[in-house]
Amino acid sequence: MNENVIKVLKENMWYLATCSDEPNAVPVGFKDVTEDGKLTVGDVFLKTTLNNVLANGRVAVSACNMKTMEGYQIKGSAQYVTEGPVVDKYKKMAADLFKGALTAKGALIITPERIIVTTPNKDNNKEL
Repeated sequence: MNENVIKVLKENMWYLATCSDEPNAVPVGFKDVTEDGKLTVGDVFLKTTLNNVLANGRVAVSACNMKTMEGYQIKGSAQYVTEGPVVDKYKKMAADLFKGALTAKGALIITPERIIVTTPNKDNNKEL
């Protein structure tokens, strides 16, 4: 994953798409890119998303800088964890934001398999 993709992911909202019996797409704010290039998402409100991931382990992430229109879609496999440092990180983030009223129940760890340019230019649909 190149630095442009990481910058867009770190600085903008993500939209997670999953599918099983019911397609689902949701914006996520509790998210990060790890040092080893995996994507993590804190589970505060991921009911249908989580059910779909548990059914087939697949997810797509889309992010775009709304000012420049630079965007990327990442497709990959997802694993759900309920303990460990990544979950602790999202529990703290949720507790801080929601003043203890809500917490993260777990986290998705996404392993990117394909990165696709969604920027509306000559590279649109190009796979990185």
